[in-house]
This record gives sequence, structure tokens and C-alpha cells, in this order.
Amino acid sequence: MGRILVIDDDRAFRLSTGALLEEGGHDVRGVSDAQGASRALRQERFDLVLLDLRMPGLSGIELAEALRTQGAAVPILMISGFGTVESAVKAIHSGVDDFLTKPVEPEVLLSRVDSLLERRPDPEALDAPLAGMVGRSAAISKVFSELRQVAGSDATVLITGETGTGKELAARAVHELSPRKGRPFVAVNCAALAEGIMESELFGHVRGAFTGAIGDRRGLIRGADGGTLFLDEVGDISPGTQQRLLRVLQEREVVPLGSSQPVHVDLRLVAATHRDLAEEVRHGRFRDDLFFRLNVFRVAMPPLRERKGDIPLLVESALRSTEGSRTLSPLAMRTLLGYDWPGNVRQLLSALESARIRAEGGMIEAQHLPDEVRMKTSEDQPEDRYRMDVEADTERAEILEALRQSGGVRVRAAAMLGMSRTTLWRKIRDYGIENVNP
Repeated sequence: MGRILVIDDDRAFRLSTGALLEEGGHDVRGVSDAQGASRALRQERFDLVLLDLRMPGLSGIELAEALRTQGAAVPILMISGFGTVESAVKAIHSGVDDFLTKPVEPEVLLSRVDSLLERRPDPEALDAPLAGMVGRSAAISKVFSELRQVAGSDATVLITGETGTGKELAARAVHELSPRKGRPFVAVNCAALAEGIMESELFGHVRGAFTGAIGDRRGLIRGADGGTLFLDEVGDISPGTQQRLLRVLQEREVVPLGSSQPVHVDLRLVAATHRDLAEEVRHGRFRDDLFFRLNVFRVAMPPLRERKGDIPLLVESALRSTEGSRTLSPLAMRTLLGYDWPGNVRQLLSALESARIRAEGGMIEAQHLPDEVRMKTSEDQPEDRYRMDVEADTERAEILEALRQSGGVRVRAAAMLGMSRTTLWRKIRDYGIENVNP
């Protein structure tokens, strides 16, 4: 059994297919276009998407590409009345897992659906934290998916995002999920190294290379041989260091300062920055050839203000690892949710540690939180809440109208809405309209 989203502008096909799948024991929801699909996918988690090729607005292929770009791991089965070899190949390249041409024999459809459901990702695995990263929001789930996707290769990864979003944790996750796990993971904070010692620290030197070089030094790059080198704040390195780093990426060799003999290195490079490197290139502050070498696979870490739904999980994880003050009052939690966190997860963890100390082992109350958190409320929160309320009100109105047109017969209303009967009954309960007379 699985939860299946059917996306097709042909209402008759949508309803008949939904009925067939429900007879097979599946829970089905139907929508007519990409907009309805986007809304459904925000509201619920599905095990399979059954998608039409030609629809108003975004085509099926464009929607599949959008879902994959957003990190959606749900299997996609495309069905089209205009099937050609060319369209099938294009669909597979866009991220579709299987392709069928209408009309489809019921046995064939059910067989393909069952096959794809066997390959669906494990929800617990998708939600599992990586290298200490915590969250279940769509934004962080996309990051988890991308990190898992790239980890098995040796591709260079560029992690972007504001300070405090967890870029080093993401880099460690790539290493821990890769075949290089168990080998060295060398992290270098480029912003913390003075320019005068940056090259010596990274590339090493031989005795006599400069005043004070009384012996050979391997350097951090050679220290990462066989494993992963993580360059944090790579946008802060000097032009000269950029050129030498480019050679490491191109030739997989490093030349220590004071030497002319290159040394081969086998490493995987992960870089991170809070800067817009493309903008730095346009202003001549960063080499374009190095940027292209770094920007093979990009992972964008979301700011905490865009994943506030993860704050309770982050709080629970942080307090679980400390002694005393293991709970927050409801007002304290609302205060955390109402703040925009310009310092992101790092600032949240610091605020919790400060509050835990002030609470002296008891429950953390709002007054224990730092002043800047308590005194400044979010400007975006009311707008977000308003948008969510409008979506809920719209769906509630649609259900009431369907019940009115069907004379209160829920089976007919479910068919009109493109929902399964169980989904409709659940929504009627959630919206508190069980006793409303349409």
C-alpha cells in the first residue's frame, strides 16, 4: 500500500485511475495541474507520483524537473496519450522513473505501481540526521537528499549559505557517506589564517624555504591525502593562493614552498563560503577558472528563518545533550519561533546554552532567553501564517462546495475533488465541518 498523487487534467482518467488504485489498497489523491500538485506535495508526503505528460501550465516533464531540482525523492510514473520514444527518453532524463502510454491495461498499471513502490525511499532514512544535522522541513530535507546524492562520487562540492547554517556539518556528512569514510577529514578555516602563513599551512614547505623554515612541513593538503579536504570560507583566500589551489584541483598535485618537485595527492575537495562567488568573479576578486572547478555540485544551506519548523527539533536535540534544563515553556518556544535568527542555527544553540545557565537546571522560561531574542519579533511570521491560513480556508471552502453540490454524499464529493474517500473524511474532521449542513 502507498499514498499516491495522481496529476492529470483529464478528470475521467483521474477518477477512474484513482478508483483502480484504491481497489488495489492504495490511498489516492488527484489534482489537475502543477499548481494543485505543488500544493498537495506541501501538505502531505506521498510514496508515488503518477503524472500526465501534457497539462495546462507546466508540462509533466517540466514539473518532474522541478520536483527533482527541489530534492523530491518520490518515484514518478508518467502516463501519456501522446507517447513517443523521444518523449519517453526526455521524460526519463527529466527525472521520471517509468513511462507508460495510454490506454494502459489495469494489470500493467498496478504492476508498474507496485514495482515503483518497492523502490521508494525509506521515510525514516530520509528523515535521519546526517553528521549531527537535524530537521524535517522541506528545505533541510532537500539538503539531505543532495548530500546523499553527491557523497558516493568524488565530485568537488561547493556548499553555500549564511554564517551559522551548518556548512561544516554538511561537509562532514559528505565525507561520512562517501567511500573515503574512515580516512582523514581535514577542515581549514581560510578566513582565520593570515595571508602570510596561508600557503605554508596549505601547501607545506621545505627546509629553508623562508626565514624560520627550520624543517620540512607536509601541509594540510597532503594531510588530507586519501580523504577529504574541507576549505571553509574559500572566498577569502588571496589571488596567489587561488592560483596554487587551482593547480591542486587540475593536476592533483601540490608543490611545497621552496620546492620544484610536485607531490601527488588523492583527495576529495569540499569548499564552503558565505560569499556569492559568481559576484566575486564579476568584480575580479575571485578567479573564474577556480570558481568553475569548485562549482561542480552546489549545495545551498537554508537560513534558519526559512526552516522555522525545525526549531523544536533543534531545541530538543540541543537540550538532550546537556545536563539540566531539558524543557522549554510554551511561551519560550513561541518566542524562539517568532525570532528571525540572523546568526542561524549557531545563534540558536548559543541562545539555548545561555538560557540553560540562567534557568539553573529548571524549566527554561521566556525571561531566560537573551534580550535580543525576547525583544525582537519576526516581521515575516504574520505573513507566513496569513498565507497558510488562506490556503486552508480555500481548501475548506472547496470541500464545503463539493459537499453542497453532491447533496452531502461524501463519496461523490471526494470524486469531484479528486481525493480519496479517506483523505476527504480526514480533512472534514481536521476542518471541523463534520456537522455542517451544506
